[in-house]
Amino acid sequence: MAAPAACTRFSDNYDLKEELGKGAFSVVRRCVQKSSGQEFAAKIINTKKLSARDFQKLEREARICRKLQHPNIVRLHDSIQEENFHYLVFDLVTGGELFEDIVAREFYSEADASHCIQQILESVHHCHSNGVVHRDLKPENLLLASKAKGAAVKLADFGLAIEVQGEQQAWFGFAGTPGYLSPEVLKKEPYGKPVDIWACGVILYILLVGYPPFWDEDQHRLYAQIKAGAYDYPSPEWDTVTPEAKNLINQMLTVIPSKRITASEALKHPWICQRERVASVVHRQETVDCLKKFNARRKLKGAILTTMLATRNFSKSGRSIITKKGDGSQVKESTDSSTTLEDDDIKEDKVKGGVDRSSTVIAKEPEARKQEVIKMTEQLIEAINTGDFEAYTKICDPHLTAFEPEALGNLVEGMDFHKFYFDNNVIVKNCKAVNTTILNPNVHLLGEDAACIAYVRLTQYMDKQGVAHSLQCEETRVWHKRDNKWQNVHFHRSTNSPSYTFAPSAHK
Repeated sequence: MAAPAACTRFSDNYDLKEELGKGAFSVVRRCVQKSSGQEFAAKIINTKKLSARDFQKLEREARICRKLQHPNIVRLHDSIQEENFHYLVFDLVTGGELFEDIVAREFYSEADASHCIQQILESVHHCHSNGVVHRDLKPENLLLASKAKGAAVKLADFGLAIEVQGEQQAWFGFAGTPGYLSPEVLKKEPYGKPVDIWACGVILYILLVGYPPFWDEDQHRLYAQIKAGAYDYPSPEWDTVTPEAKNLINQMLTVIPSKRITASEALKHPWICQRERVASVVHRQETVDCLKKFNARRKLKGAILTTMLATRNFSKSGRSIITKKGDGSQVKESTDSSTTLEDDDIKEDKVKGGVDRSSTVIAKEPEARKQEVIKMTEQLIEAINTGDFEAYTKICDPHLTAFEPEALGNLVEGMDFHKFYFDNNVIVKNCKAVNTTILNPNVHLLGEDAACIAYVRLTQYMDKQGVAHSLQCEETRVWHKRDNKWQNVHFHRSTNSPSYTFAPSAHK
């Protein structure tokens, strides 16, 4: 790829099309190259909003991407710097996430998992051969080239990637995603290429059973598990996995980095290179079922994170953990097992036992603000109970996102989906009285203008025959304050009550 002339402007070579994604400081849009008609994805970074440090990281990402050219890596085709914007032109990858594709397949076996990890290892081997450590290997960064069957797996997002000399080990800063962090990073020891192999081991474990090897809601306990290499192969799901697959995982999840298998060695492992002879070809339905739940949890956390990204200003403290989004933006965020952390300058005493919780944005705030959030939640539920769609729209963001059983596992956006239930509200039309109680409300204040509330919602109503009914669900709502007014920007609702099949709108 020839370097563009210094005077080249993006609009001279490309036509911009629709938006594909958005972050705090950037937007990704489809674009068409004027000379060839080829489609690409343009990541447009607003450089006016970047600090000098962020700008250095952007230049590092572009430099790294330029030297990586491999069929299993999302390729950078062009990099154009203008006065207030930097344009990175990448492959247009249309197949979505690998993990989402797996759950949509009719058939998925151990041999398929072997083929997936082989492609991931090929990309990692190429990175390592070129002196690049990715540092953020996780499902969100594993994409498919297209929707076609057998499309190539592509490694994406080199925003955290670093350059190393040979087998150099050094302290490059605390970076990665909690569930995929290696023991040496958590121990704040020198590290290098082996951190990517550890993450591959975590990914392979998930590919085989649909859940991660290390998991705990408490991050300190999660980190203790990882540092000890404390994982196992529980029955019955692991009973059907071949010993060779477990052997490869064991060599990847080796606590001592120098004894950990390399990408080159892993590609020569019998479970990879003799797949037809070694890997099982039995369909793994339980893995697919578990992976669906795993994906749903990831998407919920991603949606909440995206909502919180929009608020930008989360913390008055200058010592917050930094979260790195896939678009290259950085915001202050709380620790979470699915969010990427980066802090090159984190102090020694803050890292010993994991990320220091006092530096996160979820802190004790005035009780009055918590009561405000509870009150707004009660008003919103009142609007639902009375079927008042106008009042509901005033309380909700027009682009409200939601996960709820009626959406069949999909993330819905906007008000149309909810309007249907207001127009056809079974309970409001067919009952004498409705009473809703919010039980155990738990409010997290996220800085000055964002909050998350979790609660159990109990609804009682009398039908026209005078029979009493009770329904229960769990809800989480994310609120954002705009112009001194709280708006609901995201919610998630779960239920195990069969009653929802005939009265879904009672629990919006």
